[in-house]
Amino acid sequence: MIKTGIDRINQFRKLLDDRRVGLITNPTGVNLDLRSSIDILNEKTNLVALFSPEHGIRGDLQAGVSLSAYTDDKTGITVHSLYGKQRKPSEEMLENVDVLAFDIQDVGARYYTYLYTMAYAMMACREQDKSFVVFDRPNPVDATTVEGRILDVNFRSFVGYYPIPQRYGLTIGELATMFNEAFSIGCDLHVIPMEGYQRSMDYHDTGLDWIFPSPNIPISQTAYTYLATGLFEGTNMSEGRGTTKPFTMIGSPYLDAGWLIGELEKYDLKGVRFRPVHFTPTFSKHKDMLCEGLELLVNDQKLFEPVKTGHILLHLIKKHHPDFEFLPPAGKRNVPFIDLISGTDHVREHIDDIEEVLKLIERDTKVFAERKRRYHIYE
Repeated sequence: MIKTGIDRINQFRKLLDDRRVGLITNPTGVNLDLRSSIDILNEKTNLVALFSPEHGIRGDLQAGVSLSAYTDDKTGITVHSLYGKQRKPSEEMLENVDVLAFDIQDVGARYYTYLYTMAYAMMACREQDKSFVVFDRPNPVDATTVEGRILDVNFRSFVGYYPIPQRYGLTIGELATMFNEAFSIGCDLHVIPMEGYQRSMDYHDTGLDWIFPSPNIPISQTAYTYLATGLFEGTNMSEGRGTTKPFTMIGSPYLDAGWLIGELEKYDLKGVRFRPVHFTPTFSKHKDMLCEGLELLVNDQKLFEPVKTGHILLHLIKKHHPDFEFLPPAGKRNVPFIDLISGTDHVREHIDDIEEVLKLIERDTKVFAERKRRYHIYE
């Protein structure tokens, strides 16, 4: 069993001792004994402020739900929200903080808000002359494999801000280093590395307990299927929210799952099988409606190419189903959500030409796989 960054706090106390500490965390911030990083820092340091990402520090909020500042019942410390209108810690929030720490498990996918909560916090620390400490954690889909299109910064958002691919193959600490150096945040960054970690490990290999980072990533294997099915958040297809298996199933009242499985066989996709299912979401898209769907059963995580699989699914479903739609633009930017998730408008405009889409994925995968090496901490 490896030791994560928080398990090594005693070896790096000089970063926190005699300083007022703020902490960005959620329920995934625990040590090997499943003790919260909040309680650990509250005992060992002068913890003065807590900061909540999407889903809250206790993980009790569904996706998209924002909250106001409140007092944590257990510690009596003020919790500031970094989800909603205020995504970057303000000068007032950091007024009494000397060093801001981050301890959250990511899922290895670019379109995940925790990454940009971290990035915005790093920006604030640079602007306000604060130190930033990352307690490193494993990439649950391994820190070796890269796959996907590199984000076009014209489509940056809170689900994709920097030019990285959908599957970036770095730990959260390595990613912070890349943000800081390659993308010129330039804060006073310190990464507390793991012990015993090898970058080829997926989450199962680490021996760590999986604490789900958000309500819809309930098991570690969901991190793999999320890389495929997350694209469907930008469509009128259900991605399984409101079921017991979110992001492992997609479906809609109009889907022809039998036809779809037959077409998928032509692509000889490795490491995954497909099963027709029926489900009725209790919330989100197609709430209380019977959906015909497809379940992704990953049987070899090393061979599975989730980003490729997701784009092929998108191509086939759009091709055969006249009721399929990309969701219309929303918000002030007037940009379709699929463009923000995929990091480009090319997928929406050219998904009919799947060979071209896959060729560009392969090109960007090779480019980023080489680019990221300089930020590796682990062998």
